[in-house]
Amino acid sequence: MILHDLISYDVLRVIWWGLLGVLLIGFALTDGFDMGVGALIPFVGKTDLERRVAINTVGPVWEGNQVWFILGGGAIFAAWPPLYAVSFSGFYLAMFVVLAAFIVRPVAFKYRSKRDDPRWRTSWDWALFASGAVPALLFGVAVGNVIQGVPFHFTEDLRPVYEGAWYIKFIGLLDPFSLLAGVVSLSMLIMHGGAWLTLKAEGAVQHRARTIGSVAALLAVAAYALAGVWMAYGIEGYRIVGDYITTGPSNPLHFTVEKTATWLTAYGERPWIAIAPAMGIVGGLLTFLGLRAGREISTLLFSKMAILGVISSVGLTMFPFIMPSSSHPQSSLTVWNSSSSQLTLFIMLVVTVIFMPMILAYTAWVYKVLWGKVTTASVHDNSHSVY
Repeated sequence: MILHDLISYDVLRVIWWGLLGVLLIGFALTDGFDMGVGALIPFVGKTDLERRVAINTVGPVWEGNQVWFILGGGAIFAAWPPLYAVSFSGFYLAMFVVLAAFIVRPVAFKYRSKRDDPRWRTSWDWALFASGAVPALLFGVAVGNVIQGVPFHFTEDLRPVYEGAWYIKFIGLLDPFSLLAGVVSLSMLIMHGGAWLTLKAEGAVQHRARTIGSVAALLAVAAYALAGVWMAYGIEGYRIVGDYITTGPSNPLHFTVEKTATWLTAYGERPWIAIAPAMGIVGGLLTFLGLRAGREISTLLFSKMAILGVISSVGLTMFPFIMPSSSHPQSSLTVWNSSSSQLTLFIMLVVTVIFMPMILAYTAWVYKVLWGKVTTASVHDNSHSVY
């Protein structure tokens, strides 16, 4: 028996679908509070010292957290090549904006405190705000577009073609439902940033973070519930018609796909997946209560629970679809027709099993070393530090 035959092709596909979700959730749980803190900086800090307190809560860890974003992109490229080709083509301008924001962020972190000039520092603070808020919004917008279906198709030689003029590739993404999904994402990460600042900061910064974070938590829950109702009554879903082979070659044109009345039929077929949206709503409400009550560790954990539930609900609701095509449903990408070869997925899984525990262990050690609050006294006494 060939070694990679130890795990069947369909099981490997599901494993990598799950691992992709793990990477995206890991990015949201870690770099998510970085972006949330960035979006909060101009509002939780009224003085330069207060803003430096907020910045120093994420300054030592943001670079490591952003690695999850790189890992997610790499996993899409290696495990789901057609998804990589279509998404990076259709969302090119939006991704360019996100990458521009991520390029500005390290520059802002490094240069903000190089000059003791209020105008200089305020400008970089707003740059940090944009580099946190803009990606958080656009990530949600992208998810909203995927839920509705993306206008693309494959030619007979499997060349992906994204339809529409170049400006539609960005402006066309900003439809009402996708903007609502963007509000869910942005408010959820601001909530997460508020929970992080509640844990890591003190005094006025902590108090303002609790206030704004609690408002964001309620907004996230309300927007998420509204998006669910909208999906139930206003968004068409997709389904595979007839019999299909889960271990066949990765060819989207081999499947027959049609639109259905709603995505929520998945909850009738797999009732257990309702735990995901329940976690999203309950986690958001518990985060609100925790922020209002001044609890710290439990509030951050509830915030993570909400993010886990919200992101998981999208993947579980759409399964086995990864990116449906709104213009040519036949070209829709699913778990069963858009992966790399069985050997590639197996080798990647072996590498992941070896290195993922090392990454998690190192990350846990870093957070343990950096445990504790960032105080105004410690920041004031290190006025010439990087942050």
